[in-house]
Amino acid sequence: MFTLNLKDMPTTASTLFSAYASFAASMMLLRSITDQLIPRQLRSYIYSFFSHFFTSPSSNLTLIVEEYCGMTRNQVYDAAEVYLTTKISPFTERLKISKTPRKKSISIAMDKGEEITDTFDNDIKLKWRFAEPEKDDFRSGNDNKCRFELVFDKKHKDKVMDTYLPYVFAQAKAIQEGEKVVRLYTRGSSLGDDEEGKRNLSGWGSVRMEHPSNFGTMAMDSQLKRMIIDDLDRFVRRREFYKRVGKAWKRGYLLYGPPGTGKSSLIAAMANYLQFDVYDLELSSIQSNSHLRTVLLSTSNRSILVIEDIDCCAKVHTRGQEPDPRRYQAHNDRLTLSGLLNFIDGLWSSCGDERIIVFTTNHKDRLDPALLRPGRMDVHIHMSYCTPSGFRVLASNYLGIHESNPHHLSGEIEGLIGSTDVTPAEVAEELMKSDDADVTLKGLVNFLKKKKVENEKMKEGADRTEDQEPENEPFPDDYLHDDEEGYSLFD
Repeated sequence: MFTLNLKDMPTTASTLFSAYASFAASMMLLRSITDQLIPRQLRSYIYSFFSHFFTSPSSNLTLIVEEYCGMTRNQVYDAAEVYLTTKISPFTERLKISKTPRKKSISIAMDKGEEITDTFDNDIKLKWRFAEPEKDDFRSGNDNKCRFELVFDKKHKDKVMDTYLPYVFAQAKAIQEGEKVVRLYTRGSSLGDDEEGKRNLSGWGSVRMEHPSNFGTMAMDSQLKRMIIDDLDRFVRRREFYKRVGKAWKRGYLLYGPPGTGKSSLIAAMANYLQFDVYDLELSSIQSNSHLRTVLLSTSNRSILVIEDIDCCAKVHTRGQEPDPRRYQAHNDRLTLSGLLNFIDGLWSSCGDERIIVFTTNHKDRLDPALLRPGRMDVHIHMSYCTPSGFRVLASNYLGIHESNPHHLSGEIEGLIGSTDVTPAEVAEELMKSDDADVTLKGLVNFLKKKKVENEKMKEGADRTEDQEPENEPFPDDYLHDDEEGYSLFD
């Protein structure tokens, strides 16, 4: 039987230190032998295997909410970003603030690494943490993304997924509707910073669109104006109709007419009326069909995509001019008309809801017929020269002259406008030259008379040139391409 003899136990400090030193030396020798004989990967596996038995399991669950889901934005991320601005507490140590000249208030957002706590249903404690990639990650093409991390007790998983997250969505929607601001997006720098300094991996940057144009100030025919408003109203309320007939919920508009007839103002009026954001896409910034898909998929629902002066885009190769796949490694190496049409009316057109696509051109006859087919450009709107009814709107806007009490020169001006090719922009410029209505309208009469003489001279010159041209002269080859339906003009 083992007996403990107190006389045999060490009694001095030197004995204790000697025993500890001997043990430490033995452990260092054992570790050195282990490092030499056992590979590092195997050691790491062994350590992690045994640590599992000595570490108590965590009761927390972490949900990762990344900014993008593939090529499209994550709606959970967007909702959380809006919702958390209302949950910043006085104990938060670091915040990002910003303000641009057009903004009325300062924007506040979480900084990298900051945490915000939240309570739901009185008994669920949640913690939000924000993380974003470094600048080098964007330049190097690293796949890191901005993200939120939501941490909570595992036992509340079902309640968080089924009740809390829908609550976050509802709160964010209410905040956005109360503070809705139409934004104008464009593709600028590689980082795509918007006016609030938020990085956007898609390359879109944005500013508040404070264009004052609306349907009340548009100098266009009243019946045409009503037709456009009715068409927009019918489009936004027909979600179930588009679903029932099996069509993507989108609408295409073609605005055509000479410069200065109000095409851009009409787009702004449509955006202000619907409260839709505007994405202004310059095709010259797109390198290929695949790049076009990536860029367009990053646009949001309830938005207007604008491609201005489509007839002047030299980068869009018509189908007769598209590269021969046998001569190129991949068909998507260049931007082609087929690639653009596929997004407008092909399989990719269903990637998004409640979207409006607007093309503008000064020369409709130069467009490929494929762009004009129903389902691509549903509504063709001719933005004509100024009309008498358009003048009445401008006179009311600029001089306060209403139709019920017209000026004594109004009749003469309307007659001149009806027989002269003059744009609303030219008329508006004349109306801004003086605050005195008599002086302004007399100047407008003189301007219209000169404009009418110039138009008649130009028309005579054009008729004379046409008479001198030989009949059946073929078009230059540069303006022609072979199309499924024959030849058509495309710049």
